[in-house]
Amino acid sequence: MPKKKRLPAGRVALILFLCQMISALEVPLDLVQPPTITQQSPKDYIIDPRENIVIQCEAKGKPPPSFSWTRNGTHFDIDKDPLVTMKPGSGTLTINIMSEGKAETYEGVYQCTARNERGAAISNNIVVRPSRSPLWTKEKLEPITLRNGQSLVLPCRPPLGLPPPIIFWMDNSFQRLPQSERVSQGLNGDLYFSNVLPEDTREDYICYARFNHTQTIQQKQPISVKVISVDELNDTIAANLSDTEFYSAKPNRERPPTFLTPEGNTSNKEELRGNVLSLECIAEGLPTPVIYWIKEDGTLPTNRTFYRNFKKTLQIIQVSEADSGNYQCIAKNALGAIHHTISVTVKAAPYWILAPQNLVLSPGEDGSLICRANGNPKPRISWLSNGVPIEIAPDDPSRKIDGDTIIFSNVQERSSAVYQCNASNEYGYLLANAFVNVLAEPPRILTSANTLYQVIANRPALLDCAFFGSPLPTIEWFKGAKGSALRDDIYVLHENGTLEIPVAQKDSTGTYTCVARNKLGMAKNEVHLEIKDPTRIIKQPEYAVVQRGSTVSFECKVKHDHTLTLTITWLKDNGELPSDGRFTVDKDHLEVADVRDSDGGAYTCVANTTLDMVSASAVLSVVDVPNPPFDLELTDQLDKSVQLSWTPGDDNNRPITKFIIEYEDAMHEAGLWHHQTEVSGMQTTAQLKLSPYVNYSFRVMAVNSLGRSLPSEPSEQYLTKAAEPDTNPTAVEGLGSEPDNLVITWKPLNGFESNGPGLQYKVSWRQKDGDDEWASVVVANVSKYIVSGTPTFVPYLVKVQALNDVGFAPEPAVVMGHSGEDLPMVAPGNVRVNVVNSTLAEVHWDPVPLKSIRGHLQGYRIYYWKAQEGSLKRNRRHIEKKILTFQGSKTHGMLPGLEPFSHYALNVRVVNGKGEGPASPDRVFNTPEGVPSAPSSLKIINPTLDSLTLEWDPPSRPNGILTEYTLKYQPINSTHELGPLVDLKIPANKTRWTLKNLNFSTRYKFYFYAQTAAGSGSQITEEAVTTVDEGKLAGILPPDVGAGKAMASRQVDIATQGWFIGLMCAVALLILILLIVCFIRRNKGGKYPVKEKEDAHADPEIQPMKEDDGTFGEYRSLESDAEDHKPLKKGSRTPSDRTVKKEDSDDSLVDYGEGVNGQFNEDGSFIGQYSGKKEKEPAEGNESSEAPSPVNAMNSFV
Repeated sequence: MPKKKRLPAGRVALILFLCQMISALEVPLDLVQPPTITQQSPKDYIIDPRENIVIQCEAKGKPPPSFSWTRNGTHFDIDKDPLVTMKPGSGTLTINIMSEGKAETYEGVYQCTARNERGAAISNNIVVRPSRSPLWTKEKLEPITLRNGQSLVLPCRPPLGLPPPIIFWMDNSFQRLPQSERVSQGLNGDLYFSNVLPEDTREDYICYARFNHTQTIQQKQPISVKVISVDELNDTIAANLSDTEFYSAKPNRERPPTFLTPEGNTSNKEELRGNVLSLECIAEGLPTPVIYWIKEDGTLPTNRTFYRNFKKTLQIIQVSEADSGNYQCIAKNALGAIHHTISVTVKAAPYWILAPQNLVLSPGEDGSLICRANGNPKPRISWLSNGVPIEIAPDDPSRKIDGDTIIFSNVQERSSAVYQCNASNEYGYLLANAFVNVLAEPPRILTSANTLYQVIANRPALLDCAFFGSPLPTIEWFKGAKGSALRDDIYVLHENGTLEIPVAQKDSTGTYTCVARNKLGMAKNEVHLEIKDPTRIIKQPEYAVVQRGSTVSFECKVKHDHTLTLTITWLKDNGELPSDGRFTVDKDHLEVADVRDSDGGAYTCVANTTLDMVSASAVLSVVDVPNPPFDLELTDQLDKSVQLSWTPGDDNNRPITKFIIEYEDAMHEAGLWHHQTEVSGMQTTAQLKLSPYVNYSFRVMAVNSLGRSLPSEPSEQYLTKAAEPDTNPTAVEGLGSEPDNLVITWKPLNGFESNGPGLQYKVSWRQKDGDDEWASVVVANVSKYIVSGTPTFVPYLVKVQALNDVGFAPEPAVVMGHSGEDLPMVAPGNVRVNVVNSTLAEVHWDPVPLKSIRGHLQGYRIYYWKAQEGSLKRNRRHIEKKILTFQGSKTHGMLPGLEPFSHYALNVRVVNGKGEGPASPDRVFNTPEGVPSAPSSLKIINPTLDSLTLEWDPPSRPNGILTEYTLKYQPINSTHELGPLVDLKIPANKTRWTLKNLNFSTRYKFYFYAQTAAGSGSQITEEAVTTVDEGKLAGILPPDVGAGKAMASRQVDIATQGWFIGLMCAVALLILILLIVCFIRRNKGGKYPVKEKEDAHADPEIQPMKEDDGTFGEYRSLESDAEDHKPLKKGSRTPSDRTVKKEDSDDSLVDYGEGVNGQFNEDGSFIGQYSGKKEKEPAEGNESSEAPSPVNAMNSFV
């Protein structure tokens, strides 16, 4: 027989498992055995009255048992009730109440009996009751009216249902009513208000009862609550009470706590073992009390204690007798504290210590049934045999009853029976069936043959050998085909036949044989054992600290037995990874991208095979801004200071460097937080300076190197006393909006600066230069006051002083202002115009007397326009009035951008804050001649061998009387060098000119411009080529090639000559080279390489205009928006017909570089330079539209 080893304490769990296996051994179903109840309905069986009633009773036995029922202690004959049927082969009853009948008819206590020839087993007493969801009783609910701050209890009193309903409060919209420390629902369903606020006023406080069993909800009548504020209360009292009663009826003030439930100083609570102990304390008071719990003679159990309903309810789960004792709840607010003691007694319905187990004996053997239970009070044990109290059951000489034990000796087959043990006290009962089955049966092994066991090396191996036999067989184990019984110290044989190898090694692999023997025979069975290598993590994930938004990776390398399948699973905080695309698992790697605060925690790599599991964890710390501080408390409350203390939140792995304190003024700026101060991160208190008449709340934010935390919850409110204002309004001004008023404005004080109720302003004013006393008026909290009937534009002294119900602010500063302005009365006189040049004039005028300005002098404004000769031409389109404004008291200014050789008119007006005064008499002046613009176009036509004809259009702006045209031209040879310049004067009345005696096949460049008495205008350029001399071309041909018809008649012969073909190839090659060179030069800008020489030969008479200095005003035009005033283009492009067109106006303000928005000094002088427009001298090859030709290329050979 193998030795049975004493196991170390660490293997207690394994022994318990094996004991369970022993107790679970059953008689094979093919052997005779008494009935065993396998399934039954619960003891307290609540049914749905809308469905059929099903009462379960299932049992097994050999032969199969028959079933019978009792109802309320008497036999229930199911055959006499057509609504009741029993399931075939079962004792389960079905009562068909859906077709007819009522559930209440079948209410009662049912018990099932399963019987065969070996005995009878009975079920528990099954109490069948239909569920009930009754309606609320009709009641008239009066509206409730109470003062702000009073306590209130709204009763629910739900109907008694089965099972009891779940209670909750909602409004008419089926929205749950919000609950808090101030308002909460009690365990009895009532709604408790520690103190009411005006926002508690509503007409639809509705208590609902939900009956889960029938899935129905019942509703109580709505309760109306109205909370009267202090102002409403005063109005009501004043209307209904005498003066004496009125002053004695003061509004509800702050008060210490008192309990709404439970009542008194002490109470008792009884609970059953295993249930949830719920203790409740709800207090009223102002401010709202806070509840604390303690156990007087011990500590609250750590893992079983929970706080509900804002700590007003204490719950202890799985309560036991050790939880009995005195529990104390404490309600506390700023005005005091009270306590209530609840004496808790834990009773216990019966519970098993050792329930009786089935007993299988062979004839002549001894045995016992033990039934031990406990409870409070101690339960009474009674025995039954086959459902009959053992005292009146048939006598059996083999049994003896000794309290909770039945002893059997020398049993025989007739001793087989089912025994029931009943343990009961006033709180319940336990009923257990255990049979005694007397059998003579040879051994049989129930474990499957050739079962394969796979075990990890160095772990216990358990080889099963489930067996049965009567008498009880002995078990032996053998290893190998010829091995002896296992008797070594390394094996342990358990009573249920299991062979344990405490530490399995590789050499434990093999075949093991289990042999069962009793006096009636022997049975054996073989099983096989394989030992596998353990799974190991050879590289564990490592601790990581990362910042939000970064990526972190964990690695977990695993080694395992190659014959086993490995799976690697990653967990976060022992749960599944978040279903987020940021988490990527790749074989033995886990990567988390875009790390967030919530990703911090423990990450575990779990390596699983079918036999073992290993894991390794690493912590991910996500550094972040701190958590907000909490538990804010105000102490040392004085008129102008208070001490604030707090508890820091978690720093999230980065030290807190400072705390930021903010305040809210709930009276004046509710919801708006302001900066109060900052303190070091080492401090948890701060002394704060306060202002008068502010209802303060404070909050704190923690700051570390990563940023600031969310704000803490606000502190309690603290209202400081009122005082007179410290400051007066700012930004005080006195400006008139009309000629006869003075508008005094200021920036009002905010609510924080008012320092008290009743904020007003004392507005004072008087004339600066008079002897009048200050006139004053007190106005409400506004920002403007208008003084009417004042003289026009008179200086005033103004001041604004703040005051409230407590007193006045300090004496305010005096500010000077003016009453309203009126339009100026007088126009500027002695207007004089000095024409500086053809585009610039200087205007002078005498200043207007200050008294006639009647306001602040803004400056002078000049209106000027180009006057037209002849009344027929004076339409609005051609009268463009322009305006120049000169700031301040300046008495002269410059008019730029005038057109030469033109007739102008102007007038001057004075400007103040109200507007313009009358215009001065118009002054006219003429501008002298200026240089003309370039000719509008230039075309070259009719080229011949030695002549070219030029056609042009006169300048679009002659700017005077044209005296003549100047034409200059010069040839350009094949290397682009310029030849001698020829100068030619042409009468002003000409628009066409032919040049003769030119070289044939030669390119010429022309420079053409007009002149007035003021000088030469801008030039226009063009290029052209004379035609080819065909005789010269014929001269380079061979002698046998004639000209004209002769050449044409012999053309075929020439084309067949080799020399001609060679010559044409050379010409073609040269043309190709020239085309390539031209293409390259055009891509580089198309300029001739002789640009510098051409500039050197430019017309010396064409000089840029000299710059003039002058004083200019702010320019604007009165012409309608439809007029086109586009800026001039700086260059021109030659059209395909060789016509060159020039843009108009060389003298617009745009061309002076400043456009219409010129800049001026404070005195009105123009900032910048006033200059004429410079015309570029084109000497660029791309100005010609003529492409290079083979003929021109051939000319280069001449």
